[in-house]
Amino acid sequence: MADCTHDCSTCSSNCGTRSKTSFIKSPHRESHIRRVVAVTSGKGGVGKSLVVSLLAVRAQAMGLRTAILDADITGPSIPRAFGVRELATGTDGNIRPVVTRTGIKLISMNNLLEHEDDPVVWRGALIAGATLQFWTDVVWGDVDIMFIDMPPGTGDVPLSVFQSIPISGAVVVTTPQSLVEMIVKKNVNMARMMDVPVLGLAENMSYFACPDCGKRHEIFGESKAAALAEKYAIPAVSRIPLDPSLTALADMGRVEEADTDCIAEIFAEAMQSRLIEDRLK
Repeated sequence: MADCTHDCSTCSSNCGTRSKTSFIKSPHRESHIRRVVAVTSGKGGVGKSLVVSLLAVRAQAMGLRTAILDADITGPSIPRAFGVRELATGTDGNIRPVVTRTGIKLISMNNLLEHEDDPVVWRGALIAGATLQFWTDVVWGDVDIMFIDMPPGTGDVPLSVFQSIPISGAVVVTTPQSLVEMIVKKNVNMARMMDVPVLGLAENMSYFACPDCGKRHEIFGESKAAALAEKYAIPAVSRIPLDPSLTALADMGRVEEADTDCIAEIFAEAMQSRLIEDRLK
């Protein structure tokens, strides 16, 4: 102890003075973001960006000042779903988000590329750094709720987001296939390791509702959402149907016209914040 430098990061001694280091970064000085919800998945192709879009559309329709941070740097799809093709602007290192037709603020790598199909061929550390710049360098202004579209898995970017951005909670997106439990468990365990509460489980492509008879067909297998939510103490579940009209709206850049009732349960859980409730009064 006589040679203590007070730099716990270089010390192996268990002296009882070690404190938990916070890596939380402040947003841009002109940004006031009240609540941040991360939308995650253990694998790609489960409809995570669709869930982000529906949550944001519902929030904006309720009069909340809403934003989307697209952290899926190498596979961004949010701008296309909202029909936003213009580039973000800015000066002196300050980036201005683009705005959708209904007023949702968003930033995505495709808002910085000259052509939307230009690939981003970067290593993990650079991708993670760009994601954090979307938080620290974008002038978001006043935002009631921000949804972060996370890349799939538990790698560099999800870790950086959970460590560096004050996440209020996470929504896990999955599908009915039999390997779903392993994927959900990985996501839930990572969130809890990072002290981030899991707000809900969104099961995409959960069923197909026949337009003629109205009967529900579980094309990809029996739903496991409710059982998984109970097993892992996840408070809310939303089952999103396999709906060609919903897919078509996203493909046409008109996702803001979509019916968002299918994510009502998760949205209600995400809104459990006194600040948000006060604004809705």
